[in-house]
Amino acid sequence: MTARTALPDDIQNRTLGLFAAFGVLVIWSGFIVFSRAGVQTALTPGDITALRFMVTGVLTLPVAWAWWPRHLGLTPIVLIVLCGSGALYAMLVYMGLRYSSAAYAGVFTNGALPFFTVLLVTVFTGALPNRLQLVSLVIVTLGAVLVAVTGIRTTGDGAALGIVLFLTAAAIQSIYIFGVRRWRLTPRQALVVINVPNAIVILPLWYFLLPSGLAQADTGTILFQAAYQGLGPGILAMVCFAIAANHLGPTHTAGFSAAVPASAALLAIPVLSEIPGPLEWTGIALVTIGLLMLVRAREF
Repeated sequence: MTARTALPDDIQNRTLGLFAAFGVLVIWSGFIVFSRAGVQTALTPGDITALRFMVTGVLTLPVAWAWWPRHLGLTPIVLIVLCGSGALYAMLVYMGLRYSSAAYAGVFTNGALPFFTVLLVTVFTGALPNRLQLVSLVIVTLGAVLVAVTGIRTTGDGAALGIVLFLTAAAIQSIYIFGVRRWRLTPRQALVVINVPNAIVILPLWYFLLPSGLAQADTGTILFQAAYQGLGPGILAMVCFAIAANHLGPTHTAGFSAAVPASAALLAIPVLSEIPGPLEWTGIALVTIGLLMLVRAREF
């Protein structure tokens, strides 16, 4: 038998980074599509949010004390809890998916995120976007407008409400993204700060105050949503993003996430039978190109 030749560390690390980045792309695309499928059942947005944080809360509670970011004060903690991928963000996306297709969620939650992030950076640091960033943002805007106009023409107020909810979700998450760098939050610290407090708050609110269709939903649907929402975007996506950023760098990792609008739209075709029209495909393509250009612009 011949001995196996060991791969160099840089090749092994790059391969691991690529697998992790692809995992982020798959999980985020699945989050949009499977959430859209979930809200089309008896489950309410509150139900899916509660199922998500039942899982993430149980999994992260045992390590909460060890991983808690003790260097942060109360204000940063509150902002992370409210503006990270927590209950508020999840509820906004789930509610938006009741009114708009998966493709719209990909375009407006991911496509609008750079706008709000650049705006926050400009306001708080005074750093103006460079020329390539501005061109990229214009292209993303044109694509989003094409998608929005098409949706509002065909479905009216429903699409408009969904877009507003997606934009609001993107706006609050941009605060979290800006804060992660400013407050030097590690991925495992983010896991406990987002998941544990959100579980403690949302579960009693859901049980006592929010409408629920849990009793009418199929057991298989409940188990799938709990497992996917909790393990996927709630845990694995954050871990995969951290691994990809470490081995590929943040710029190349962001390039994978820029493909989410297109990949979510493609995944929605077999799963949800949602097929965008020609103008919507054009808009999705422009948003994807603009996001990839924006990733490239960060290198300059």
